[in-house]
Amino acid sequence: MPRGARVWLFMSAIAVMLFAAQTVQAQVTDFRQAVAQAAASDDDIAAFYRERNYEGIWSTSGDRRRRNALMTAFASAGDHGLSSDQYDPQPLMARLQAASTAAEQGSVEVELTRMFLQYARDVQTGILVPSRVDSNIHRQVPYRPPLATARAFVQSNPDAFLRALPPSSPEYTRLMREKIAMERLLAAGGWGPTVPGSKLEAGSSGDRVVALRNRLIAMGFLERTNTQTYDASIVAAVQRFQQAHGLAIDGTAGQGTLREINVAPESRLQSIIVAMERERWNNRPRGTRHVWVNLTDFTAKIVDNDVVTFETRSVIGANHRDRVSPEFSDVMEFMVINPSWYVPRSIITKEYLPQLQQNPNAVSQLQITDSRGRTVNRGAVDFTQYTEANFPFSMRQPPSRGNALGLVKFMFPNRYNIYLHDTPSKSLFGRETRAFSHGCIRLADPFDFAYALLARQVSNPEEFFQSRLRTGTEQRVNLNDPVPVHLVYRTAFTKPEGHMQYRRDVYGRDARIWNALSREGVAVRAVRG
Repeated sequence: MPRGARVWLFMSAIAVMLFAAQTVQAQVTDFRQAVAQAAASDDDIAAFYRERNYEGIWSTSGDRRRRNALMTAFASAGDHGLSSDQYDPQPLMARLQAASTAAEQGSVEVELTRMFLQYARDVQTGILVPSRVDSNIHRQVPYRPPLATARAFVQSNPDAFLRALPPSSPEYTRLMREKIAMERLLAAGGWGPTVPGSKLEAGSSGDRVVALRNRLIAMGFLERTNTQTYDASIVAAVQRFQQAHGLAIDGTAGQGTLREINVAPESRLQSIIVAMERERWNNRPRGTRHVWVNLTDFTAKIVDNDVVTFETRSVIGANHRDRVSPEFSDVMEFMVINPSWYVPRSIITKEYLPQLQQNPNAVSQLQITDSRGRTVNRGAVDFTQYTEANFPFSMRQPPSRGNALGLVKFMFPNRYNIYLHDTPSKSLFGRETRAFSHGCIRLADPFDFAYALLARQVSNPEEFFQSRLRTGTEQRVNLNDPVPVHLVYRTAFTKPEGHMQYRRDVYGRDARIWNALSREGVAVRAVRG
């Protein structure tokens, strides 16, 4: 080949290569411009891509592992009680594969990042904002900044990062396992027919007993049997059911027990999904030692290293707008032995002022004090001249066995003025449903609760406590190691062993949460195993 021809061919090849490089560079530039434009509406996403000079994290063949990890996580979103439709990976993959222009690819790139950040938040800290669902849920959700999440993700193993997003608590793991089991149960037909009629008890027989027997077998509370009589095996099974549902354990299937037995599995599954959402709101360490007050269970527990070491019954706020117990977490710092009761102003003006207007000597167990703490002579006051807005006095009940707070209160100072305390009204602890207080938590065994707390800082906690009680005067005792306190509301919760636990929705809060989740696309589903 003549030298001139060889030179021409060489120059032509260079021109082709330059053109191809310019084309690739133009495509890269177009892609980055498309990413910048698509990300502009979200400050965090825009900042993330700006740091990367608008380079993608999902769109190239080198991003396959990251992309596959995200699609795998999306495919299991329903297992976490998230919306399966919202995180359906098939439409996303179809859009990614169909994107033929740089503009389309840039748009899908940013959409995947947006969905990744939404999924990360949903599965890690919940779909809902608690206080927007119910104003009495004061949960400090540990939200992670989106920009920090995106930065950490691209620097991590994508599969491991996504697996680590949901709560790692044993409770969350057990709830998810139970959720999947319930979905399979629904696909298999549920628990069968409900039990008709009203009360059944030992000695009863007939078709209604057979329906009860079959229901208990399907629920796992009774071994298979052909009995048609309400015999000892059914009594024991009903007792097991009652224990798992917070009912009075008498072995009789009365109206309340039958109502719970006949609750549909779909409703129980809703409770589990709500509990998982609540667990995500509290996705942070509870404390090696902590106090766990489940309002719906009417109990207060001390938990050490995930093991319940003390438990007592409780009374919670009555189901009235201004008396319900709120949900929040704080830290118990001290207890007060022989406490005075400083009456909240809402109780003074709403309950006691009308009584004083009728009779100045009403509620005589309470001292009326002025702004300087001096006792007011009731006889010298015309209470009828005052209203809720202008009543100028305070009220205090001195320490005594009849004090509304009993003989000890446990303080975790908070803006809601909620604490745990003793009470002289012991009969209420025998009730099945115990919602009677003005919002604070009353304890059935407050002395034993105090001994358990003090055992870590004194050698003889009972004698230490009783010696201060005998003084009859207010005694503050600080806890050397303050203890986290969690006031929670769980209508579905697990135990390490045994049956799933369900409780009544005392305040209707879980119903409101479920309705809000439904509006976000969460649904009960039946899944064949």
